[in-house]
Amino acid sequence: MKQYFSVMLILSAAVAVLPAVPVWFSGSASSHEEEKTAVQAASEPDAAPEEETVSPDEPYRVLDISTGNVIEVPVRDYVIGAVCAEMPASFDSEALKAQAVAAHTYAERQRRRERKAPDPELKGADFSNDTAVYQGFFTAEQARQCFGTGFDESYNKIAGAVDVVLPYIITYEDEPIISAFHSMSSGRTESAENVWGAAVDYLVPVDSGYDRSAPKYREEVRYGRDVLREKLTAAFPGIVLPENISEWIAVDEVSDSGTVLTASAGDKKVTGSELRSALGLRSACFEVRCEGEETVFTTRGFGHGVGMSQYGAAAMAADGKSWKDILWHYYTGCEISEIKQDR
Repeated sequence: MKQYFSVMLILSAAVAVLPAVPVWFSGSASSHEEEKTAVQAASEPDAAPEEETVSPDEPYRVLDISTGNVIEVPVRDYVIGAVCAEMPASFDSEALKAQAVAAHTYAERQRRRERKAPDPELKGADFSNDTAVYQGFFTAEQARQCFGTGFDESYNKIAGAVDVVLPYIITYEDEPIISAFHSMSSGRTESAENVWGAAVDYLVPVDSGYDRSAPKYREEVRYGRDVLREKLTAAFPGIVLPENISEWIAVDEVSDSGTVLTASAGDKKVTGSELRSALGLRSACFEVRCEGEETVFTTRGFGHGVGMSQYGAAAMAADGKSWKDILWHYYTGCEISEIKQDR
């Protein structure tokens, strides 16, 4: 069964970020509609024709959204740039290696998808540098702006990690996986089915207790009546809110990992992910309470919670685990496969 071959992975920042601002600064790997669509497609039959044969050494084609030009980026440079954008250079090298393999896997999967079913908007590219849609990527110059005076040390550390693992990607049934990742979980990762509506064999909940010690693991956001009303009416047109603000939002169903699956917002039935998006919350793992005329949301973790936790990976690495241990832990039942290089 090769149904996963045609699924496109979209990994990106929690919010659109400026070119020289690292994706991880705003919280990497959030849920976008494209990623949801990609995961749902995993359960559909693969009826598309075979894709164009691609050499693993062939540069990636990246659409520069600022110029409209398609540029070619060597595989090594792309993976280095993706890690620069997606994970702090201060993390342990084993965590950086795990991130590099996840980023490389994403790129290979997306390239194969585009060669098989091209998106006209990409103009022949494999993906673009739009971090609101695709995973983050820095050119060397953008990385220099990001790292400042620490550029040489940070860039060389990341490049060294990439060089060790560049021949490898993560596979399931001999195909590159949907290598979803997020900043930190609630303490246990979430299933793709609960977040995006379709089960994926290897994107299932696993323990990630290290995350509970991560910076800003638990955060609180407060909204007054007027601001909350504005946000809810903008997100859910036609919503009817009762006079009592304590009745505006109620959590109905929560997963074993802590994700709010369903909730009530006024007279609307919504998902936790929809509320997270509407209210700008760090995750869909949240509790809600009222204090006078304020509604208080307490979140745990950061991101969609599916796949690899970046802070969990960093903690595992600090605890002596290898990059392979990290990937095997977060991507259940997957293999680490070597891509045969032409050189």
